[in-house]
Amino acid sequence: MSITVVFGSDSGCTKAIATRIGKKLNATVLNITKAKTADFEDCSLLVLGCPTYGVGDLQADWEERLGVLEEADLSNTKVAIFGTGDQVTYPDSFIDAVGILYDTVVAKGATVIGFTDTKGYDFSGSQALRDGKFVGLALDEDNQSSKTEGRITEWIKQLV
Repeated sequence: MSITVVFGSDSGCTKAIATRIGKKLNATVLNITKAKTADFEDCSLLVLGCPTYGVGDLQADWEERLGVLEEADLSNTKVAIFGTGDQVTYPDSFIDAVGILYDTVVAKGATVIGFTDTKGYDFSGSQALRDGKFVGLALDEDNQSSKTEGRITEWIKQLV
């Protein structure tokens, strides 16, 4: 199984998480700034990672390069999404970027896997919610970094 992890990161937090996930999955890890359309298509599992910036925005590199993802044919692709956010400072838009990426890949025909429970989080709103679950892995390195490793481990069990 070929796995590609594509991430965007400014401060390095999401890059570090993408690297950890990539090692656990024996995956190719690629910054969105380097990604080509074929990188999204030529894998059996595509993992996307993005922090939420401001009040519900994609990270700047994802914002600039979203078109590369939108050009991809994802009709036979399984996609898993993870995001970093701050549920205390931005409780109304916690991991919104995950929801934005979800909507994008679903529109391109992808099958999204790796939905996670909202139990253990304290937020009031998120574009990443569907039927009471996050559409991917939600990580809060600012307030719950001690839970990150366990959350990653449990999420990866769902993916493989």
